[in-house]
Amino acid sequence: MTRRAIEAGDAAANPRPLGFRGGGFVARPRPLAAWAALIGAILLWQAASTVGLVSPVFLPSPDSVARALWRLALSGKLADHLEASLVRILGGWVIGTLAGLAAGTAIGVFSLARAAGLPIVSALFPIPKIALLPLFILWFGIGEPAKLATIALGVFFPTVIATASGIDQVPRSLIRMAQSFNLPGHAILRTIVLPGALPGILSGFRISASIALILVVAAEMIGAERGIGAFILTAGNLMQTDQLLAGVVVLSLLGLGVGALLSAAERWLLRWR
Repeated sequence: MTRRAIEAGDAAANPRPLGFRGGGFVARPRPLAAWAALIGAILLWQAASTVGLVSPVFLPSPDSVARALWRLALSGKLADHLEASLVRILGGWVIGTLAGLAAGTAIGVFSLARAAGLPIVSALFPIPKIALLPLFILWFGIGEPAKLATIALGVFFPTVIATASGIDQVPRSLIRMAQSFNLPGHAILRTIVLPGALPGILSGFRISASIALILVVAAEMIGAERGIGAFILTAGNLMQTDQLLAGVVVLSLLGLGVGALLSAAERWLLRWR
């Protein structure tokens, strides 16, 4: 009997168990892959700039951008522009979030608010909020209130939708059980509805934070002398593309920082899960 026949006979007698192939669809953390992809992209960019494949006028090399960012930090302009943008983002985000939480909770809990509010939200949410900035300038002037109102309005609608949807996802069996124990409505809202809706609300915070970052740059490009958006616009007008990309890098780092803060908040607020 040949060796192949013997192996075939052993395989038939002792079939190898099939692995659980569904495990391939389960996401597993790969922290090194993200860093490897980022570093690889930067190295390719640097190599293309070094051999002259890309023009330094239109796409400066990563080391030129890093030097521009370093000069910006040493001159103190980075802190000045960053402070102006952060104040606008924080102010507009807090105003829009508080208003959105109140409106979303009302829509999620009260039938009359849902019937009256949902059509208005659906009609106004698709409007590009930056298009309303000239109107806000007419109402509030060219100063900070117009920019804060633009950011707050952009943050308001995703917060309303996330809050109302989060409340809708709370299991009704839990609410009925609380009602069967004669728990008052405000206690049910505080102990069951809002904690159950919190994952959806926090997901909405991620979207609203990104919208606030986009809107502050757009608002600063239209009417501001300080801020990352104003700095990028000035650098673009002067063809200082290394400084322009340095401003873009600052925005990217700012987005990463906001995402890290929201992740930490999620871990702390949802530690009960």
